[in-house]
Amino acid sequence: MSGANSGVEHHNQENMLSRLRGSTKARTENQENQAPTKPAAASSRTVLGALHNNNQRGRAHNLRGAKQESLSCKEDFGKSCFEKPSTKQPAFQIHVDEPDGACSKKQLQVVEAVKAKPIDEESPLTINNAVARLRQPLATIDIQSAMDVSFDSPMDMSVVEGEEKQVDVNEVPEYAAEIHTYLREMEVKTRPKAGYMKKQPDITNSMRAILVDWLVEVGEEYKLQNETLYLAVNYIDRFLSSMSVLRGKLQLVGTAAMLLASKFEEIYPPEVAEFVYITDDTYTKKQVLRMEHLVLKVLSFDLAAPTINQFLTHYFLHQSVNKQVESLAMYLGELSLVDSDPCLKYLPSQTAAAAYVLANNTVTGGSWPKSLTELTGYTLEELMPCVKDLHQIYLNAAQHAQQSVREKYKGPKYSEVSLMTPPTELLLN
Repeated sequence: MSGANSGVEHHNQENMLSRLRGSTKARTENQENQAPTKPAAASSRTVLGALHNNNQRGRAHNLRGAKQESLSCKEDFGKSCFEKPSTKQPAFQIHVDEPDGACSKKQLQVVEAVKAKPIDEESPLTINNAVARLRQPLATIDIQSAMDVSFDSPMDMSVVEGEEKQVDVNEVPEYAAEIHTYLREMEVKTRPKAGYMKKQPDITNSMRAILVDWLVEVGEEYKLQNETLYLAVNYIDRFLSSMSVLRGKLQLVGTAAMLLASKFEEIYPPEVAEFVYITDDTYTKKQVLRMEHLVLKVLSFDLAAPTINQFLTHYFLHQSVNKQVESLAMYLGELSLVDSDPCLKYLPSQTAAAAYVLANNTVTGGSWPKSLTELTGYTLEELMPCVKDLHQIYLNAAQHAQQSVREKYKGPKYSEVSLMTPPTELLLN
């Protein structure tokens, strides 16, 4: 993606969204090149601010006391409260882990891709000629014979009594096993390193938790899909698995990741200017777009990552449960996003299965049905380490420093499941 093409893409996207979204005020071309104008009631927006002391800007209301206490250090790391090295470091730095089998080759490819200079693309003429050679003339089709097909495709969007009957691919039994197999393969390929935070010189797990907590609020503010949040967190963790980041730029990484996830998942994603606005103008539009480009390069443009949310949806379709169990499982899945330790050591399919078990046991007294054992290959015994870790997170949720997920699931939309009292002991069989 060239800088010019990226700029045009974002410019066109923003112009289209300004016309389509009634809730977003249209901006002129001159205003887009400047910092967005703040409304009078600026204090009502969801703002995290940079991950360092911003007291001089009079934005104390934007961070809870816990956030201010844990991130009170300034961006010049001369006297860091986390006792980090005093030497000034670049904002982003490639770090390579020790070779660990299959991951080492992928890691080296990512590093080389970031270091390498842009390579000129092939001549359009050459590409067009190659495509022309591969093209074959279309065969003549007998329309009447084609309409007399005696079998129904599982993906058929047939007209029944004058209305289109759309079929969800996830609900088609013929494809369920293949979909699950594909998701299980891809979750391994798009998995971040569980212990990457140990290699980060200037950020901590608590800072990451604050960032994810803020992204939950952003998702609620702009009414984004839950899947968008899961994808953004996946992009952040995969990026941090390969790049060292200073704390002053961590929110920029999170903002770019949320922008990418919105473009991938949402029908009408928020404009780039909106993402600049929610950071309290800590970063410029140009910085966000440059970071978006860097994240794409580090991720090798692999954005279709299976998430806990996808696996939970698949499990619910295969083995239906009541609405309360669904909402509680989704709540537990989002709680696992906040704490990278110990949750990153489990695959999304495992965490989703553990959330299903814990939610089903809490509400109905059930556990892990045999049908899901056959689908996933996971036995209850194999899932128990993840279930126990997730249960501990569930017990500590009310006392956790970050409360955005819990606040989100207090509403009637999710059956107020975060207000339920978690079981102190698990009785699973």
